[in-house]
Amino acid sequence: MNTTICAISTAPGAGGVAMIRVSGPGAIAICNTCFKPLVAGKDLLSQKAYTLRYGTICRGDEAIDDVLAAVFRAPHSFTGEDTVEITCHGSVYIQQQILQLLIEAGCKNALPGEFTQRAFMNGKMDLSQAEAVADLIASTSAGQHRLALNQMRGGFSNELKTLREQLLHITSLMELELDFSDHEELEFADRSELSRLADHIETVISRLANSFSVGNAIKNGIPVAIIGETNAGKSTLLNALLNEEKAIVSDIHGTTRDVIEDTMNLRGMLFRFIDTAGIRETRDAIETIGIERTFRKLSQADIVLWIIDATQAAHQYAQLAETILPLCRDKALILVFNKADLLHDPDLLQTLQIPETIKTILISAKDKSGIDRLETLLVDTAALPSVSQSDVIVTNARHYEALIRARESIDRVREGLTNNLSGDFISQDLRECIFHLSDIVGEVTTDQVLGNIFEKFCIGK
Repeated sequence: MNTTICAISTAPGAGGVAMIRVSGPGAIAICNTCFKPLVAGKDLLSQKAYTLRYGTICRGDEAIDDVLAAVFRAPHSFTGEDTVEITCHGSVYIQQQILQLLIEAGCKNALPGEFTQRAFMNGKMDLSQAEAVADLIASTSAGQHRLALNQMRGGFSNELKTLREQLLHITSLMELELDFSDHEELEFADRSELSRLADHIETVISRLANSFSVGNAIKNGIPVAIIGETNAGKSTLLNALLNEEKAIVSDIHGTTRDVIEDTMNLRGMLFRFIDTAGIRETRDAIETIGIERTFRKLSQADIVLWIIDATQAAHQYAQLAETILPLCRDKALILVFNKADLLHDPDLLQTLQIPETIKTILISAKDKSGIDRLETLLVDTAALPSVSQSDVIVTNARHYEALIRARESIDRVREGLTNNLSGDFISQDLRECIFHLSDIVGEVTTDQVLGNIFEKFCIGK
């Protein structure tokens, strides 16, 4: 990494000021070529680390903008390299002029995520922390923010570090025995103690892996499938929840033929609402495909909103109950009786034979009456545990997969210890477990994996 990179680190139009980041061995010298300090002799080369200097960015004698320049010297910077952060006015023209000046002076345009990648390569953070940087930038709810911040600060990494140290301890004892295998009377590793330690490691790995269901819901949104017959008001409800005209609403049956998804933050929880095609008998090939997708989305949802036209409640419930109820046996099902504004006798709903375990609510999606109560019911039904910044919860699918592989390896270790297998077989499984945990923090990660991770970052970060 002998090159010096630069990029605009603020989004266009984000505000009255913008920040341009420069990192690399020539960062301070390159920035100094176009920086004119307010006080003569106070250039960037003589500037102390962690300080700001006021001056003007100039192209020759032409002033481009008055700026503040912050200097960070290696290795005490985000990237571990010499870094300069130039704060200028938010004009796109000004930003581009400064960027062009830096490139002319020897900088290269940064690739997506290249600053964070350099921080990883220079040992300023491990790979799980680097991935958390992107999650923190993308966070849209309090839960997402807390989890990403904890991971970026090393909460997850510390758990893995402890596990790896314990695994290395077991491995060293097992392999020491192998070195002295010709002395059968020597036993460096007490099998009962190793079994207890392996059981503890399996418990911790399982706890982390099992937290993924909660972490995934917090990060990507709790999936809520909106299902029901045609014209029950599914699309109208989606629009009412999102407070925008997301889905086409029409009296024509079968208007929604494909899945429509959008997310919404309700009281710190992110929900992913999925409007589906209405369920009915049809010969329309396209509509049939849409209905098939409805059932696929239903199977993937954590919460199911079954929308029923309240004016036809008895008929619609009887029509689909045998199909829907078995599919929702392991899900949170809410019966939403819509079109309350057209229902003359609400007591008729009491005559339906609905299982007591199913929650019900009466609303009018058209008038938006009852929407607040439905939102409250959704939050209560989701029942996600409260998350603090100290909680270690897995949110990344790559991490989850590695934990599953690590758990499989430690399970083989436990089985081998129980069955008194040879130490070389147990050591192999121990090394595999360490490998999978190391993959999470980037100690054994390939360049291809790194490329896949950092190419998803925004430029400037």
